[in-house]
Amino acid sequence: MTEQLSAQDWIKQGLKALTKGGFTSLKADPLAKTMGVSRGSFYWHFADLGAFHAAVLKRWREIAAEQIIADVEADSGGEPLRALLRRSFGARLDLERAVRNWAAFEPAAQAAVRAIDRRRLDYIEGLLEKRGLASAAARTRAQILYWTFLGFALSDTQLPAARLESLLDELLRMILA
Repeated sequence: MTEQLSAQDWIKQGLKALTKGGFTSLKADPLAKTMGVSRGSFYWHFADLGAFHAAVLKRWREIAAEQIIADVEADSGGEPLRALLRRSFGARLDLERAVRNWAAFEPAAQAAVRAIDRRRLDYIEGLLEKRGLASAAARTRAQILYWTFLGFALSDTQLPAARLESLLDELLRMILA
């Protein structure tokens, strides 16, 4: 290999491995073999496996919440709630399921999931308040909407575009009623 790997390269490969093989695949040796390097490269960037896991979870939080929120805010066409729903329910959610499975076994992953759940709920609640819902109603409906998303995410269901739009219309009607 002629170019040096960065910590971000390892994290990216870690996310792929997590998605495909679950959290037990997040080990230096198998990742190094996949990347065609020695595990010395891994330890150059991470003090230990725990540090690597923390970096993978941090990156997951960035792409699974912060990046999505930024994208929705930047390009929602004036309908951020609908844009968020379309993005959330239209996405492949293999990584979401993998991290949530990991959280059942690892306290650090569990803490990351709790943090992202809180961030997402706060964001949805804020969107609902901007649509005119009172704080208590916004909080309750945000929770219901988020539980709907989690059920969808864990079901591994892909919907045809027309069915997805119909579902989103009905969700919005129910939540904003």
